[in-house]
Amino acid sequence: MSHWGMFTAESVAGEVTAVHPYEGDSNPSPMLGNFAGSVRSRSRVAGPAVRRGWLENGPGPTEKRGSDEFVSVEWDELTELLSRELRRVVDTHGNNAIFGGSYGWASAGRFHHAQSQVHRFLNQLGGYTKSVHSYSLGATGVIMPRVVGTHSQLFERSTSWDVIAQHSDLLVCFGGVPIKNTGVNAGGTSEHPTRGAIDAFRRRGGKIVSISPLRDDLDGECDWIAPIPGTDVAIMLALAYVLASEGLHDIAFLNRYCVGYERFEEYLLGRSDGIAKDPHWAQEISGIPAETLVDLARRMAAGRTLVSVTWSLQRIKHGEQAPWMGVTLAAMLGQIGLPGGGFGHGYGSMNEPGMTSIPYPLPTFPQGRNPVTDFIPVAAVSDLLLSPGEDFDYDGRRLTYPDIRLVYWAGGNPFHHHQEIPRLRRALARPDTIVVHDPYWTPMARHADIVVPSTTSFERSDLSCTRNDALLVAMHQVTEPFAGARDDYETFAALADALGFGDTFTEGRSSQQWIEHLYGQWQPSVDADGGNTPSFEDFWADGHYRMRTRGDEVLFGDFRENPEKYPLGTPSGKIEIFSETIESFGYDDCVGHPRWYEPDEWLKGSRAEAFPLHLIANQPKTRLHSQLDHGAVSQASKIHGREPIRMHPDAAAERGIVGADVVRVFNDRGACLAGVVVDADLHPGVVQLATGAWYDPLDPADPDSLCVHGNPNVLTPDVGTSLLSHGCTGQHVLVQIEKFEGELPPVRAFDPPVLNPR
Repeated sequence: MSHWGMFTAESVAGEVTAVHPYEGDSNPSPMLGNFAGSVRSRSRVAGPAVRRGWLENGPGPTEKRGSDEFVSVEWDELTELLSRELRRVVDTHGNNAIFGGSYGWASAGRFHHAQSQVHRFLNQLGGYTKSVHSYSLGATGVIMPRVVGTHSQLFERSTSWDVIAQHSDLLVCFGGVPIKNTGVNAGGTSEHPTRGAIDAFRRRGGKIVSISPLRDDLDGECDWIAPIPGTDVAIMLALAYVLASEGLHDIAFLNRYCVGYERFEEYLLGRSDGIAKDPHWAQEISGIPAETLVDLARRMAAGRTLVSVTWSLQRIKHGEQAPWMGVTLAAMLGQIGLPGGGFGHGYGSMNEPGMTSIPYPLPTFPQGRNPVTDFIPVAAVSDLLLSPGEDFDYDGRRLTYPDIRLVYWAGGNPFHHHQEIPRLRRALARPDTIVVHDPYWTPMARHADIVVPSTTSFERSDLSCTRNDALLVAMHQVTEPFAGARDDYETFAALADALGFGDTFTEGRSSQQWIEHLYGQWQPSVDADGGNTPSFEDFWADGHYRMRTRGDEVLFGDFRENPEKYPLGTPSGKIEIFSETIESFGYDDCVGHPRWYEPDEWLKGSRAEAFPLHLIANQPKTRLHSQLDHGAVSQASKIHGREPIRMHPDAAAERGIVGADVVRVFNDRGACLAGVVVDADLHPGVVQLATGAWYDPLDPADPDSLCVHGNPNVLTPDVGTSLLSHGCTGQHVLVQIEKFEGELPPVRAFDPPVLNPR
């Protein structure tokens, strides 16, 4: 099992040579093709390594990270060096001086999940400063609990695809439903239902409106509306204005199930600020004709309509507003809680939304309790490292950045996730020590002081299951560990033993004994529901066990049926179109109701004079984030070894650029190279460059150096969505593009550093 789906693998001489998707998967992910050759890739970390400057001079801030050479050490020496440094930091600076970053998807396994392993270890060491929420959902994770009382249920208990296919008349999809993103599911999946469900919906006569600057954000037939990027909230407000002004809104629903609509309507109709948010107002902002918006609003009110907002819409400045306004628009239609109507968040953002959930807890490696209370929003890593002792606002609280001396990272590559890489590199120069566990020489591993070689999921056994997939899967080891790689569990067990809590960390169990133990903990809840689970031995031999799911689900169906019995988790128990709580925080950039804020980076702003193209840095088609960028599927998409960038024919012609040219993409933050694909299926002022190309600076010693491979995060601004959530804003950025002249520099992203002997 992998994040891309369930499969069987073939191997020869310690290398995966082929994978075969699970025969029950109706639409397996093509990204499975990245696995062949991944175990013995030249990018593998072959053994423990320590940066020479750290080894010779000791821990301390340095600008050499990312350009210094590495020295090979033996495992015993690595354990001694690392345990001694951990003890020094804890004894001298306290546990809150350790940042347990470890953000990323890592392994699909329930036991060998890198974040679970490192967090259990750090908790038993005495705790660590943590991060909360995710780069994908930083704004949503804060705003949605304030508005509808939950965050996770929007995905775990979303209206299922079968219900949509049977009951919806119209899908209005802000950000489309990008099928490419549904290839992945955190922890694995045995089925990819999105394409089949949309096909069934269309066969029944359902219609789709995709509102996105990119035509391929929705496959197949649809009404495509291509606005100026970042203007979705203005469009939603105009649709709401038509509903309110023409009496098409459901006042009875708003009165019974919502609070604060009257306050919002004052703003919507312009009574509070003198600006009516009507379709003509929205046309000036979005570029979408007023008559198109009027017609769409009337269509939405005429049948069973589901308003969908992708995760991408909240990865911009003021990203809280789009999902909040999407809920408000759906509430005005009065169809929340009805089959096929209401609101959805994340359809097409990954595979989970639309799949029915399992009613059992998952087998979980216990992490214990973190005694340290310091934390940051996940996208504030650079702020944390650069601003020790400074105060910051977050969700109504005033917090302080602790003084981080050691960064411990296991599972993840922040050079993919985090904005403004030049600033990130300067931030990573500040701690005393950076420790990275990774199977590959990723950019984060190259910026470490201590590099710990981890195994891949092919080199170990595990369990896999997720909260929205019926199969518990036995993940059998395929190959022996590569070179000097070890499971993270073995590494942490040795460190824990050196630090005096080895028995507490392992509880006397080997990896395989832990897997059997987790299975045994999972069994009773399933059997109590009539599951009749097999013995572990029989399960392991059979390879999987199918659980019961809850069946067809309708988001907030119980709440609609009986709001008194099933209230939402908000202060009012209802949908909070106006939030007294948020209003009380006094934030200028996120007031008590959804509203339009002009973006910092957009085609009608002043920055567009210098940087006239709007770059959308979305998720790639050929890999998950940056994982396996060296794989065959990802590599096949490159142009002259660079990440492809799509340009509209008009924008390309204006600059004398043709397909397959290599171009320099730049702004006042940085620059990268990319290979051009000319494509008319995007807004004329838009270019699209996927995230995830491994950062590859022309001069590794210079934080401002050109990335020769095409990582858009050298361009994106490192600012949060708002004071409320500090979510990631890395989806949108203004740039200029010019044809690259001269000899192309080589791509060295996948070449391991030269390791010198001890």
